[in-house]
Amino acid sequence: MTQQPFSRPGAVDLSGLGQASASGPGAPGAPAGGAPGGALSAYAVTVTEQNFQATVEASMTAPVLLAFYSRSRSPESARLADDLEALSGEFEGRFLAGLVDIDATPQIAQAMQIPSVPLVVAVLDGRPMPLLQDAVSREELRTALTQVLQQLTAQGVTGRHQPRSPQPQAAGEDAEQPAVDPRYAAAQAALENDDVDGAVAEYQKLVDANPADAEAAAGLAMAQVLQRTRGVDLQQAREAAAAAPDDVAAQTLVADLDLLGGHVDDAFNRLVELVRRTSGSERDAAREHLLGLFGAVGNDDPRVLKGRQNLASALF
Repeated sequence: MTQQPFSRPGAVDLSGLGQASASGPGAPGAPAGGAPGGALSAYAVTVTEQNFQATVEASMTAPVLLAFYSRSRSPESARLADDLEALSGEFEGRFLAGLVDIDATPQIAQAMQIPSVPLVVAVLDGRPMPLLQDAVSREELRTALTQVLQQLTAQGVTGRHQPRSPQPQAAGEDAEQPAVDPRYAAAQAALENDDVDGAVAEYQKLVDANPADAEAAAGLAMAQVLQRTRGVDLQQAREAAAAAPDDVAAQTLVADLDLLGGHVDDAFNRLVELVRRTSGSERDAAREHLLGLFGAVGNDDPRVLKGRQNLASALF
């Protein structure tokens, strides 16, 4: 992987997009990056001027990888885009592949100031960074993606995209899924026995073994909320937070308590406002804590989707 300075290190400027005619290049239904006439992966999208902003905003849930390519000018860039699309299915939503044909959507290439293709740009929380600028093999790409996602998981980024299209059910496959996954049995048993530390340890083992396991990451996040709030007096915590509105430790503790009490929106809003008011390392800590609470609730929960939108507004 080649890491080079990217000309737009901040949030993507979308002001020049969305003005193209729906019948022009890049309109919905434009050819995808995959095989001609073939269906996209459930975790890939053909990026157009019309859906570019929505695609970037999807990075508030989990990473979006934008593959810029030109079939006519750089066949190797088109192959890389095809490989990224194929691998998006293997990773089952850990990232969304955005396929950007720079010939069909020149406005996007201009807005992103794309120097050349092939180029894969990672977007997380609306912020782009160059990820890959070489035409590597599919196996090399798979290895690189695994390493990047492991690093993100270690930083608390455990979100997962929902499928963009229905996935066909295999012949003979039962529609009903097992009620209990045995991988999580030990952690769940620990929670049932009020052994929060044991549950944290068990979920941590699962995450260490498979950083892409979103279920284990969510379980770990919730177990850590239980661990942080164990023995805490709610009234005292609220009084401390009221007395120090910009104290990250005080505010995150009350957010944890609100979450456990079922006041999910209150927990999210408290930390969104804290992100809005703070800066530097304090802002980063508040944001990371909020992302952890998102993971504990579940990324497909509508309250999380709303919370991510509010966080994006607070950040940008």
